[in-house]
Amino acid sequence: MRQTRVINGVSAQELPIDELIKAQEPVILKGVATDWPLARKGLEGARAAIDYLASFDVGRAIVGYTGEPGINGRFFYNSDVTGMNYEARRVGLTEFLKRISDHLDDSGAPSFYIGSADLDAFFPGLQSDNGLDHLVFGAHPPIASIWVGNRTVASCHFDFSNNIACNLVGRRRFTLFPPDQIHNLYPGPLEPTPGGQVVSMVDFATPDYDRFPRFRNATTAAQVAELEPGDLLMYPAMWWHHVEALDPFNAMINYWWNTTPPYIDSPMTTLLHGLLSLRDRPDGEKQAWRELFDHYVFGPAEQAGAHLPDHARGALAPMDEIKARRMRAELLQRLNR
Repeated sequence: MRQTRVINGVSAQELPIDELIKAQEPVILKGVATDWPLARKGLEGARAAIDYLASFDVGRAIVGYTGEPGINGRFFYNSDVTGMNYEARRVGLTEFLKRISDHLDDSGAPSFYIGSADLDAFFPGLQSDNGLDHLVFGAHPPIASIWVGNRTVASCHFDFSNNIACNLVGRRRFTLFPPDQIHNLYPGPLEPTPGGQVVSMVDFATPDYDRFPRFRNATTAAQVAELEPGDLLMYPAMWWHHVEALDPFNAMINYWWNTTPPYIDSPMTTLLHGLLSLRDRPDGEKQAWRELFDHYVFGPAEQAGAHLPDHARGALAPMDEIKARRMRAELLQRLNR
């Protein structure tokens, strides 16, 4: 594994988002958020940070995840993959934060986690002093979320969006893999999943190389990003990442965003339909369809229709919102026949 590239001396007001994403590599932006109030409270101590977060509680129930001490913070499947190894239920924010606070000095604490909670919905006002909402992220506004808990592990997964992870309280370790490592990461079920995304079945703390031998290959391609409070980590969409929160209390704000317009559908829909329509065909047919996809989908966007007059391009013409609606309606009609 190699260390993720570090950039020093960049301020939150001048993050070169487009430039960094074009590089298609993770990068640590050192100390960008050191002066944010939540980061400063965290340096005073875990309870100061907890009290600060509780001050934004507006009485709206939030989903809190709790696992027995034996899961060692790894929110995952149970032993026979028939369910999850944790409980998720709606709780009061202050109540859940108090449960974390009560176990800060407990070496055998349960695992507590609030994941991907919408900032404006559950912590209104927090983002005004602790965030990047002043930046322009592309075609549409980013999703701003907060992650809070004790020593927890988010199993290795990928997201459909670009990400800026703002580590504010506690230390956090990301282990990152480029998208071509999917074959070596042994993805789990498409559903259900521990956090809404497919996760690697490998336990990174104690890898079973007899069961997952190709994981050794993944580790040679991996990057490790060690984040201190105030550090930001930016990485592109589709990169796999395994996230470990390393201290008794940890808090992180993240921003997800895409550069494609919002009317462009999720490719996961295409993948699911590919399982239905392509996977079980004879190999020769699948290779032929691979060529068609390379020609129509994975090549340059203008390639397939370049030799046709504009009026004859139809679905091969550049996509816009009206074309997207028509194509979606046609697909629904085909699927429902």
